[in-house]
Amino acid sequence: MNNIVKYLRLSEKYDLTQEELAAALGVSRHTIISIEKGGSTTAEMVIKIGHFFNKDPREIFFIHDVEQSLQKEQLSAI
Repeated sequence: MNNIVKYLRLSEKYDLTQEELAAALGVSRHTIISIEKGGSTTAEMVIKIGHFFNKDPREIFFIHDVEQSLQKEQLSAI
């Protein structure tokens, strides 16, 4: 599942290591690595990550086709 977890984690606002994010969410660093690489995760984890970053999970996680559609819309608006 495509997502922007790595982008958010490394953003100026959060600036976290994978280990720090994993500790905050109560999971292993390996779980964060998997999620950032687009691996599947549970609905509970999607909600936890959304809550942690104070965002709607739909703003963080998306299906590839949706991502491409959004990018095309953004480009055409420019």
